[in-house]
Amino acid sequence: MAGGVATVQHNLKMQPSISLLPSAQSSFCGTKFNTSIQYKRKVCQTKGALNVVASSAKKILVMGGTRFIGIFLSRLLVEEGHQVTLFTRGKAPITQPLPGEADEAYNSFKSKILHLKGDRKDFDFVKTSLAAEGFDVVYDINGREAVEVEPILDALPNLEQYIYCSSAGVYLKSDLLPHCETDAVDPKSRHKGKLETEALLESKGVNYTSIRPVYIYGPLNYNPVEEWFFHRLKAGRPIPIPNSGLQVTQLGHVKDLATAFIKVLGNPKASKQVFNISGDRYVTFDGLARACAKAGGFPEPELVHYNPKEFDFGKKKAFPFRDQHFFASVEKAKVELGVVPEYGLVEGLKDSYDLDFGRGTFRKAADFETDDIILGKSLVTSS
Repeated sequence: MAGGVATVQHNLKMQPSISLLPSAQSSFCGTKFNTSIQYKRKVCQTKGALNVVASSAKKILVMGGTRFIGIFLSRLLVEEGHQVTLFTRGKAPITQPLPGEADEAYNSFKSKILHLKGDRKDFDFVKTSLAAEGFDVVYDINGREAVEVEPILDALPNLEQYIYCSSAGVYLKSDLLPHCETDAVDPKSRHKGKLETEALLESKGVNYTSIRPVYIYGPLNYNPVEEWFFHRLKAGRPIPIPNSGLQVTQLGHVKDLATAFIKVLGNPKASKQVFNISGDRYVTFDGLARACAKAGGFPEPELVHYNPKEFDFGKKKAFPFRDQHFFASVEKAKVELGVVPEYGLVEGLKDSYDLDFGRGTFRKAADFETDDIILGKSLVTSS
């Protein structure tokens, strides 16, 4: 074995490699990332609380796992003593250190992670390789279509649990909020593939749990959520916000989401259930801009409101959130699972800023093209 990497060969037509690679403790730079052992519980939470440590170690497959949610989830799973294999195309590094993570902690994590290289859309390969390995639990972080899930189920007839990352975007737009798990869903949603996956899991009689996050934020976020605001704050620019800015939305920290994923593992209360997971407070668009400024230590931002109907941005997206009230109840997860978010909004945004954008790292470069169109019209209108 060289460089701490081991490769296991299989007698399959593609001979996928499982590589034992470089891992980390979930506590880094003094920031908070609690496992279930450390989780703070209120008295009322014990009813549905899951003691993950008491469960036996599982052989777990994570579909995806090299970005954002998967990075934090895989660390928690390894800490709990499970054998974790990431199924990826191998185009991105299999592991990466968390911001500010000590080398020793990262190397410990990396040494425990296994890798199965393949394309989940190559259904024959998925069936053959997964059947050869056998897994107790599947965490599907990047599944978008039901057709991508069926081969996994076929390959693992003795699967104990299928834990799926769905989306609160499946709900039908409604005047009655917050969205609850029993609300009507939208079959025409851009997330309809996730709805169809939930239906497939139900029809197959699989012991599944589906998690429906709202907007997710935190370090290493590849979606321009908080980063969109941070770019404008750092540049000292006004922040364009559609309409009144009083639209109410909801964000959940990625580390809280990872903890929730751990909480459902082996939990009978999570069997064949759907849970909304997010922060337990709601915020307006204007309030979010101010929260981002506070988290990054910036002055009070200048907010410019505009009517989107007066502009043609082409295929450009002028604002990172859907222009409507959009938030969901997390009461079911609190009562049944004992899941209570650890991060308040400003605290969570500060964690994201300090460990990511504030260090000069981000996923997308600043693009102020639509801002300039909006601000240019605003200046003409006000003059």
